Amino acid sequence: MTDNRAEFAGRHIGPGPADTRAMLAALGLPSVETLITQTVPKSIRLNRPLHLPGPATEAEALAVLSEKMGRNHVLKSFIGQGYHGCRVPPVIQRNLFENPAWYTAYTPYQAEISQGRLELLFNFQTLVTELTGLPVASASLLDEATAVAEAVGIAFRHHREKRSRVVLAGELHPQIVDVVKTRAEPLGIEVNGGEIDADTAAVIVPWPDTFGVFHDHSAVIAKAKAADALVIVVADPLALTLLEAPGNQGADIAVGAMQRFGVPMGYGGPHAAYLAVSDRLTRLIPGRLVGQSTDTRGRPGYRLALQTREQHIRRDKATSNICTAQALLANMAAAFAIWHGPQGLQTLARRVHALAARFSAGVTAAGFAIAGKEIFDTVTVTVEGQAKKIAAEAELAGRLIRVIDDNRVGISFDQTSVEEDLQALSGLFGATPPS
Repeated sequence: MTDNRAEFAGRHIGPGPADTRAMLAALGLPSVETLITQTVPKSIRLNRPLHLPGPATEAEALAVLSEKMGRNHVLKSFIGQGYHGCRVPPVIQRNLFENPAWYTAYTPYQAEISQGRLELLFNFQTLVTELTGLPVASASLLDEATAVAEAVGIAFRHHREKRSRVVLAGELHPQIVDVVKTRAEPLGIEVNGGEIDADTAAVIVPWPDTFGVFHDHSAVIAKAKAADALVIVVADPLALTLLEAPGNQGADIAVGAMQRFGVPMGYGGPHAAYLAVSDRLTRLIPGRLVGQSTDTRGRPGYRLALQTREQHIRRDKATSNICTAQALLANMAAAFAIWHGPQGLQTLARRVHALAARFSAGVTAAGFAIAGKEIFDTVTVTVEGQAKKIAAEAELAGRLIRVIDDNRVGISFDQTSVEEDLQALSGLFGATPPS
């Protein structure tokens, strides 16, 4: 049989015939079949060929996949719920996202050969501290829901596991609530919307809530402080470019998703999350923390700092089971912020907000009620039994909106939203947005 290295399997899967013969000779076996017979128990071995179609070349396989992908109907999402369309600057896509030097790199344990990645992660941490107003940020976590669950874990450990309640001071996205409750259950933590009391470890404040509304949580934060409960704020980072930082409002921990900072939605993930804490909680944060130091010649350098060894070898004493990060996507978010700069991010945020505000004004003038008064990018509209009908009409025109229940829909604007979208979405409600 010819060893055709032009074929996909020959180039990517396993050794060639000469390699196979050499390894079998070292094992003293006549064939691969003999090796399998001696190593795989008869009780689990399938003694017949697999029912598979004939092999395909790489070009043929790509053609089949392309045909299947061509059947997809690519629609524009206005669903929100923590996922937003964004534009990846080509320089970031080419040189970072599609660059194996960035996307295949593992944990930067060897700082001397990882300075570029560590520096960009340090920039990510700096970005998060500036947005949140808190002094310490980690080098990202896995996603927003996981980050909120980790924040709950910090509060639990901070109170030495003696407080077992977490109070929800508003409506979080459903997927976040599910993850937090799943992670809290085995620890015996109760997650609900009850009153703050002496058994409350933390209060979770969504800013905005899942309906896009920014509520005044000052009274709740004051009650939490009086009860010595930690305040966890779940905040949209793009909105924070315009709003007062959570740390200035009394937050002990701030978390959120960085996806809309130049990371494609990717069918739901993966996406980096941020987590920032006050000084007193620094040694309780999970995952990685990049620090800046100096080398023996006095030059600035970066390395992993405050890394709890127990994360790797003594899980019963670890701060968390999270000892990883979405480093590539955190670096993309940092690069996105650097590419736009502070004023560019604020300009982007104002444009998104302006679209939402005009949409809100239009549907309100058309006689519909919306949730809340203070919004950023999301408008929740009450439509009295018409939610699915309106969503179906939007889908026919190539747009997806959120069906909250039979009576409410949500529309979230983002960086990719344009005037045509605003006019079409307003038309679903018989509304005309103001100019």
